[in-house]
Amino acid sequence: MITVAGQTYQWGDPQVTAALIGAGVIVLILILLIMAVRAAGRSAQMAAPLAQQMQILGGHVQQLGAGQEQLRGGLQTVSDTQANAQAQMIQSIELRMANVQQQMQDRLADNAAKSARSLAEMQERMNHTLHGSAKQTTTSLTQLQERLAAIDKAQDNITKLSGDVLSLQDILSNKQTRGAFGEIQLHDIVSKALPSDSYSLQATLSNGKRADCLIHLPNPPGPIVIDSKFPLEAYEALRNAKTDYELKEAVAKMKVSVKTHIKAISEKYILDGETADGALMFLPSEAVYAELHANFPELIRDGFAARVWIVSPTTCMATLNTMRAILKDARMREQAGAIRKELGALHGDVERLVTRVGNLDRHFGQARKDVDEIMISSEKAAKRAGRLHNFDFEELSRDGAETTVVPLTKPDV
Repeated sequence: MITVAGQTYQWGDPQVTAALIGAGVIVLILILLIMAVRAAGRSAQMAAPLAQQMQILGGHVQQLGAGQEQLRGGLQTVSDTQANAQAQMIQSIELRMANVQQQMQDRLADNAAKSARSLAEMQERMNHTLHGSAKQTTTSLTQLQERLAAIDKAQDNITKLSGDVLSLQDILSNKQTRGAFGEIQLHDIVSKALPSDSYSLQATLSNGKRADCLIHLPNPPGPIVIDSKFPLEAYEALRNAKTDYELKEAVAKMKVSVKTHIKAISEKYILDGETADGALMFLPSEAVYAELHANFPELIRDGFAARVWIVSPTTCMATLNTMRAILKDARMREQAGAIRKELGALHGDVERLVTRVGNLDRHFGQARKDVDEIMISSEKAAKRAGRLHNFDFEELSRDGAETTVVPLTKPDV
């Protein structure tokens, strides 16, 4: 039971229960209020930094607005500047285009004037050229008449030369005269290509055969023979053949003649231990040589097999130049010992010359020294003579006490 204000209540009384519930509710409300007040305090404490940050954020937003305003002003300035620059550029381009147009007009006018002057000058030159051409035509006609006269004179010379050629053909038709002609041409080529002591004409070999020319080459290869005969009759028959039968007969005759000649050269002029292992067959006609190489290659091969080499005047000169190089090399080898001996003697002479030049330089040095001392003595003698002339005896006595006599030395010669 509960006694309140002199009244007693039971715990199970509804009024007591309601009062307790009401008191509990009030206590609960007080507790909630206290908690709310505390929460509000904490919220106020937490809201203070947030408010400060909001204030800072507001300042940044204000600065951003100011920067945006400045940016808008800068963009406007750039736009104005670009517009002004574009306008100035357009104006400058228009001015330059006007200048270029004016210059082009001036140049076109100058070119037109120059073209007019060039045309006038060209017309004048053409007039002079036509006038000169007429004069030159007259001169050319005169020269042509003179040349025709010269041609007539040359025709007479050709007629005379044809007679000389016929006489040459008569000479070549004879074997003996033809052989002499080949020997003369061979001698002319050899004498121009080789020294006179390196060959012999009409040299007799140990077998009694006489060679047209013998080249004295050192071993190896040794002396080599050149034969100057050539099959002219067979070649003429070949060139003059008109029918197939004549051509066939001339070809057979040409082959037999050349083979016989190659065999004769190989047997007569290639001697073991005396001559080289080959010989030269000289053809004084380039036409015969070309005919053999063009249409008779088997004859060339037969010559190679028999160690007989066929040469024309051109190839003979080239071969002789090669032989001259061989002779020169051989003679240089022969003279190599004498050259070394002379070089040794020259070395000794140079050493003696160096020694004597050193002695001469030493003598010259001594002579220069003696001349310098003589100059010093002459200067002192000149001073002494001057003092004697002026009767300066006091200075003379002082100088006499200090002056020493320098003996003269004889140069070592």
